[in-house]
Amino acid sequence: MIAAGSLLGVSVGKANSFPVGKVNFMTLYPMSFLEFLHATNESLIADKLSSNKELIPFNVAIHDKLLKLLTDYLYVGGMPEAVQSYADNNNIFQARKIQVEILKAYERDFSKYVTKTEAMKNLSIWNSIPLQLAKENKKFLCSKVKKGTRFATYENSFEWLENAGLINVVRNVKTPKLPLGGYSDTYKFKIYLLDTGLLGAMLESEPSTIINSQLFSEYKGAFIENYVAMELKNCGFEKIFYWTSKSDAEVDFVLRVDNNILPIEVKSGMDRNIKSLRSYYDKYKPEHIIRLSPRNFDKNGEFLNIALYAPFLIKQVK
Repeated sequence: MIAAGSLLGVSVGKANSFPVGKVNFMTLYPMSFLEFLHATNESLIADKLSSNKELIPFNVAIHDKLLKLLTDYLYVGGMPEAVQSYADNNNIFQARKIQVEILKAYERDFSKYVTKTEAMKNLSIWNSIPLQLAKENKKFLCSKVKKGTRFATYENSFEWLENAGLINVVRNVKTPKLPLGGYSDTYKFKIYLLDTGLLGAMLESEPSTIINSQLFSEYKGAFIENYVAMELKNCGFEKIFYWTSKSDAEVDFVLRVDNNILPIEVKSGMDRNIKSLRSYYDKYKPEHIIRLSPRNFDKNGEFLNIALYAPFLIKQVK
């Protein structure tokens, strides 16, 4: 027997009997960019992308096409019903209607499984996320949810939303050592939504932003960082972190790959600046430093540029 359903009921830990040892769990995420390509009849280019284990630059035509397809994906997102609709009708307006319906269903679920007070807190956090991502500094601030509040007020809500699979929490590490979780700060984190399509629906992004890849730079790169967090979760990175120095340097994501720690900076534009990555490298001397950007694949010593459409290939970096 296979059963599927949201974690919204399970996550609150109801005291029901459970057949220990007789149930296997599988976590399902929104569809990844590769899965989106296969679903929209772009399997040839998807296979070419997934087989690029050596991070070899693509020719300009393939690179540009993948960037265009990525822009479509940022708008449509990875919720299966929205992707199915887009694949069948090639209509982004219909996909947006489905995203809005999903958001309404989530909000109804908030009040179904918890008390009214808890539901209001969950909803307050949920509605605050897009606005927090639109800030230059994407660190989540409880005072932006409600003036004068602190982490303790919403601690259970953060845990509930994360356990329900609705948010991806990226915690700060000031000292990138293994295990990364042991050096993370419980009270300093960024929050990303489970899906860029839903993020766009909450921000009411216009379909016109697909033209000229404007979604890359919209809301101070929020779509791109949110997308990268999604992709990293989808390809098996259960714990994701980011790094800040005592000065102004910040690396967007820090990951453990085997026994290596890899710093990753995300660029939504063509800017070559990697000041924060260099600051990290000078301090910790990692084997590689990685930039994800709209530029093509590139290698130069310890520096790697991985095209924005291929965060999953970070797992190939040794």
